Amino acid sequence: MDKLCCFGSQLVGGRSSSSSGKGKNHEGLIKYGFSLIKGKANHPMEDYHVARFVQIQRHELGLFAIYDGHLGDSVPSYLQKNLFPNILKEEGFWVDPSRAISKAYERTDQAILSHSPDLGRGGSTAVTAILIDGQRLWVANVGDSRAVLSRGGQAIQMSTDHEPNTERGSIEDKGGFVSNMPGDVPRVNGQLAVSRAFGDKSLKSHLRSDPDIQNCSIDYNTEVLILASDGLWKEAVDIARRIKDPMKAAKQLTAEALNRDSKDDISCVVVRFRG
Repeated sequence: MDKLCCFGSQLVGGRSSSSSGKGKNHEGLIKYGFSLIKGKANHPMEDYHVARFVQIQRHELGLFAIYDGHLGDSVPSYLQKNLFPNILKEEGFWVDPSRAISKAYERTDQAILSHSPDLGRGGSTAVTAILIDGQRLWVANVGDSRAVLSRGGQAIQMSTDHEPNTERGSIEDKGGFVSNMPGDVPRVNGQLAVSRAFGDKSLKSHLRSDPDIQNCSIDYNTEVLILASDGLWKEAVDIARRIKDPMKAAKQLTAEALNRDSKDDISCVVVRFRG
C-alpha cells in the first residue's frame, strides 16, 4: 500500500493535556478542526485523536478518530499509531471497506493483548471515520464515543453506544455479569462502563471488540460530522452548524462540556463539508 511506511508519523495528531488545531483537504472544500481538553478527574490525559487527509493510490482519504482511554494512555496511544494503517493495508479495503475495518479492529485488539506486558492492563474505546474522495463516509466504533452527522439540519447518529445493560446477554453468556449499583452506571463485572473496548485484558473474556459500522454518501445537504468522547452531546450539532470555523466549533464544544462540570477528558473532531 502506498506510503504505509510513513503512516506512523503522518497520522499522529498532537496530544497533550490540552490541544487544538485545524486543516483541510487539498481542494479546500472540506475542513476539520479538533480540540482535546483534560478533564477534572485526578489522572493524566488519556484521550488521543487523528485528523488528517492523505493521498493513497490516487484516492484522497480523510482519516478522523477519537480514542478514549481508561486506566492509562498506552492503549489509545497504540491505536493512534496503528489502527488506520492496519485498516488500509487489509487486502480488499477498496472493494469491501466494512470487512477490512472489522478485520483490522480484531487484529489490532489481538496485537494490543499480545503486548499487554508493555501496554499495561488498560483499554480504550474508539470511533473512527474514513472519508473516501469526499464522497463516501465509513464510521466504525467500539464503546461509547460517538459520531454524529448533520444533514439538512437533522442529527444522524453514525455510531452505536455499547452499554453493559444493552449487551448484558453477551456478557453473561461469556461468564461475566453487569452490576447496577445505586448512584453508578452499569458496569461489566463491576468495573467497566462499556461492553466493547480495545485492550482490558483482565475483562476481555467478557468483552467484545468487534465494531459497529455504518456508511453513507456525502452530498450537498451534508453539513457537519462530529466525533467526540462521551458526555459532549447536548446541543453539539447546533453549535457545530452555527460556528463556521471547525476548530472554533470543536473548542466551543469541549469548553461547553467542561463548563457543565464534566470530569472526564473531553475530545472532539469537527469536519465541515462544502454543503
